Amino acid sequence: MTSVASSAAGSAARAALRVWARAGRGLAAGMALLTVAACSTIPKPAGDIATDAFARGGRFAITATEADGAQQAVQGGFIWRDDGTRYRLDLTTPLGSTEARVEGQPGAAMLTRANGTSLQAADPDTLAEDALGSPVPVSGLRDWLRGNPGQPAPTDLQNDAQGRPTAFSQRGWQARLSRYDAQGPQLLVLERQEAGRRIVVRLVVDTQ
Repeated sequence: MTSVASSAAGSAARAALRVWARAGRGLAAGMALLTVAACSTIPKPAGDIATDAFARGGRFAITATEADGAQQAVQGGFIWRDDGTRYRLDLTTPLGSTEARVEGQPGAAMLTRANGTSLQAADPDTLAEDALGSPVPVSGLRDWLRGNPGQPAPTDLQNDAQGRPTAFSQRGWQARLSRYDAQGPQLLVLERQEAGRRIVVRLVVDTQ
């Protein structure tokens, strides 16, 4: 009788262990999925940027065409945060992980890479070019994303029927702005001609 009871108790214990093992595997799989999802989600900057900051996000593509016709291209996502003084630009890979962050305020900027290394400069455009390999007019974006040419005064300025800028030249860039919503343009095409190459930066806003 004792042997039967012991056998039954052992079977019950083994069954319980199998249930816990399956539950453990399910939990581990769930945690793995959460980890993958977290890694593939475009991060939203947090910290000392004001909660009511101007914000835009979306996708970017940069194409550099050399004089011989050879092209180099890079693309990914971007998130811009700006409280009027401080700004933060996150550049992400096509899969959504952060590749680099440019942040700063007038006269000071810092680039932080995904591996934790950082660079400082007075000019954020130089830092963005270091991160992406091609120029990006970060200093102009804080105005252009709002649909404002900013300073210095642009040349060849064109406006739409509502008085919003649609094309202008400034800081060595030719800018075309379109698809306006309440906050600003949702499409920015920026073009720059340098010695031996032509650079086109295309920004498509799809979040705010």
